[in-house]
Amino acid sequence: VSQHCGKAYGFLKSQQEDKLSSINEAFLSDPQYAEEEDLASKLEMFKKKYMEFDLNDKGEIDIMGLKRMLEKLGLAKTHLELKKMMSEVVGGTSKDTISYNDFLDMMLGKRNAILKLILMFEGMGKEQEQKDAGPPSRKTFSDLP
Repeated sequence: VSQHCGKAYGFLKSQQEDKLSSINEAFLSDPQYAEEEDLASKLEMFKKKYMEFDLNDKGEIDIMGLKRMLEKLGLAKTHLELKKMMSEVVGGTSKDTISYNDFLDMMLGKRNAILKLILMFEGMGKEQEQKDAGPPSRKTFSDLP
């Protein structure tokens, strides 16, 4: 993202975050997840994780966003693999984006989508690294000026 549109970008981000927060609140009051331990902190973590993706203008993860995220993690995937991962998340529908609701359903649900396993594993790896590596690398959106 080039600097001159940084302000608009920041505004979009905060708008997106508001939207995600309101979805989190809906999940918090969903009886389906009433048993879930630490639901609020999990939702907060999932929201941050979701916002690490390059979201499209609707605030959803499209196939390019997924591709770039996985490349950042050192996991380049073919187009076909990406499509398969997406259909796992959105439940085999022909949607070509993952909405935040889909994302939360995946992270909180019982299905072991490949993407979920990658993100869970990556999350665990990150915590380990931060303990060892001293200052964390400046890669998260919250660090951007």
